Amino acid sequence: MQRTAIIGFGCAGFHAAKSMREHGYNGEIHIYSNTDTPPANPMLTTYYVTGTLAYGGMFPFGDLDTLREEYDLILHRDTLVTALDSAQRRLTLRDGRTAFFDNVVLATGASALVPPIPGIERPGVFCMRTVEDAERLRERLEQGVRSAVVIGASMVGIKLVELLHKRGVPVTLADMAPHIFPTAALPEVAAEIEQRLEAQGVRQRFSRPIEAIELAGDGLEVCLGGGGRLPCDIALLCIGTRANTQLADAGIRVDRGIVVNAQMETSAPGVYAAGDCCEGNNLLTGQTQIIGLWDNAARQGETAGANIAGAFPAASCPGNITHNITHFMNMDFIGLGDVRMTGDRQTFPLSGGRGRVDLVARDGRLVCVNILDQYRVSGVLKHFLLKSLLEPGTELGPVGRGRLEREGLPHTLIDYLEGLNKSHGSHH
Repeated sequence: MQRTAIIGFGCAGFHAAKSMREHGYNGEIHIYSNTDTPPANPMLTTYYVTGTLAYGGMFPFGDLDTLREEYDLILHRDTLVTALDSAQRRLTLRDGRTAFFDNVVLATGASALVPPIPGIERPGVFCMRTVEDAERLRERLEQGVRSAVVIGASMVGIKLVELLHKRGVPVTLADMAPHIFPTAALPEVAAEIEQRLEAQGVRQRFSRPIEAIELAGDGLEVCLGGGGRLPCDIALLCIGTRANTQLADAGIRVDRGIVVNAQMETSAPGVYAAGDCCEGNNLLTGQTQIIGLWDNAARQGETAGANIAGAFPAASCPGNITHNITHFMNMDFIGLGDVRMTGDRQTFPLSGGRGRVDLVARDGRLVCVNILDQYRVSGVLKHFLLKSLLEPGTELGPVGRGRLEREGLPHTLIDYLEGLNKSHGSHH
């Protein structure tokens, strides 16, 4: 009987197992998880901390026992895999036991990046990534907090700012990047978001590296490059993640993440990878990079699972584009595409004077989109933009145009989108 090991049981690991069964795999599926919790969505942990989500709400696929029965899984809970011999597909566990498999899926995810800053290990400094992180932070907040510093102007960082702000805790947002959402927001859009945050009483410190976290009185002090000091009770770290590639041995190619092909195979036969631990193809730039998105992990996991089950024709995951949608502090921000790409830049103010749509096009093709405060239209627009990014020359069409008009988008923007794709069509 065939045996497959899935190492890591988050979004990608779950979807790999589910996909294997859906494609008729009837061998053994062994799940090795270093936790005792079901697959969790890291973006939901902040909602648990605020109390808007019950504990179980962090686990979108249900509890472990249900999953084990539904997909006929052999669960190895709280079991750390310490080594993988990729040539023999042999796993070594923490207690020294070994096991051989026909196929292995590396779905080990990513860990919170903890920079080597003096004082980073002090009590009062919290990371925000895992279920355990969320439980620790929730307990600390229940004891009462007078002030906080959030380090990292990311999508997670802003949710932490919001939850502290709602509790009435004075909070400062700090990042060495020049502006908020550095990987998703255009500078002018970021400036508007920052002004609105300032107006709501959130202090911000950008372009300053964090040099140390020191004890000060009965609290902490975050020391910034250039001499700034931010006193606080707690400091929250969310400056990004690092792919968990430790199990990849010499037989597995690793760049910043594990390198895979479109079938999600690594350079070692019979070893696959999926999710935040591996790289994907950025469809916009044509380069491979880690695309740390829930939807991306699901698709990569499904692809790996289908191929292990012998799907014919082989399943493939062509790639993705980075897209972020977040709601915070009475604002909606949507970033699609690649903020580093330059080109023809257009800004369209939205009716009511609050929102805006910013577009960057290059060679008649959209490469970056920022939408501020037009949440309802984002679905229609996102669908069209994704399609036109993937298939340049996509027509908006009368139905699409009608939907955008009904959502109150300015005609100038709709005309621009139509003209863009017509012009792109004529380039070929």
